[in-house]
Amino acid sequence: MDFAASEPVSQQSASGPSAGRESEADRSASAAPAQSGEPEGSADRAELASRIDAAFAAPAGTSWNRVSTSLTWYRRSVMFAVLVPALLLGGAALWIVGWVWALAWAVLAAAFGGLGWWAARLMRDTWGYAEGETDLYLTYGLFTRQLVVIPYGRMQVVDVTSDLLEQALGTATVQVRTAATTADTRIPGLRLDDAVQLRDRLAARSETFSTGL
Repeated sequence: MDFAASEPVSQQSASGPSAGRESEADRSASAAPAQSGEPEGSADRAELASRIDAAFAAPAGTSWNRVSTSLTWYRRSVMFAVLVPALLLGGAALWIVGWVWALAWAVLAAAFGGLGWWAARLMRDTWGYAEGETDLYLTYGLFTRQLVVIPYGRMQVVDVTSDLLEQALGTATVQVRTAATTADTRIPGLRLDDAVQLRDRLAARSETFSTGL
């Protein structure tokens, strides 16, 4: 009787570890899909980013010509030329109401200035142009990326402008005017010599292709 009673106990103790191993295997199997899903999501995001870059890539056989870093300082200078007077005048007016309001205005202006300082560099990095065989390609935009294609034969006027601040920085803007487009067809932040040479090339190609039409 004692032997018969002890036999099931030994069988139960032998089956306990195997049951534990099975439950661990089940948990590992259920966790495997979740772990394998992470690399798949990363691959999808990388593929999407690659497709977006391809959609805004320069035409075959060319590469984007980037504008001068002076464009960053140009936009920062314009921003602070507006921000500093607004900070002083607004702070003085709010000081009459209470110093807390003036302090809040100063903090807001500082935050806006920091954001503008950072965005000016990023905006400059988005500008680029490429001269294809039959078209001029422009790309720009930080939050909304744009790719503008301008046929040489459609160009009506190509001019160079340089305001006082651009002249101080030694840069200029090339403006391409066409009959139908409403897109921004400027190329800002070019060194003055580069702007003049680009204008001459575009004007010559415009005349050649319009004559061919």
